[in-house]
Amino acid sequence: MSVAISDAAEKLYYRIGEVEQITEVPAYVLRYWESEFKLLRPKKNPAGQRLYRPRDLELVQRIKTLLYDERLTLEGAKKRLLAESRRGGQQLELGLRETLYADLAR
Repeated sequence: MSVAISDAAEKLYYRIGEVEQITEVPAYVLRYWESEFKLLRPKKNPAGQRLYRPRDLELVQRIKTLLYDERLTLEGAKKRLLAESRRGGQQLELGLRETLYADLAR
């Protein structure tokens, strides 16, 4: 997992299939999360393909941790992310680091 994340940090944009492989979250779930989480808004190229930035990738990992590991509901995860983003990037960064460490520990 850490190898995929370190490789992922090198690119500027990722297609949904690459994000699916890196995060182990199915593409249909990623598309659904886009509709639920306002912070997750990948760009789209002229052909309409989603282009995820590295920060989108980190956010997907954070959402995955909140929903699957911490067992929060969608509403609970939304509130947590909103609170973290309001407290500033530092809190969100801490949450993303926790996610990375949790993934490495597995």
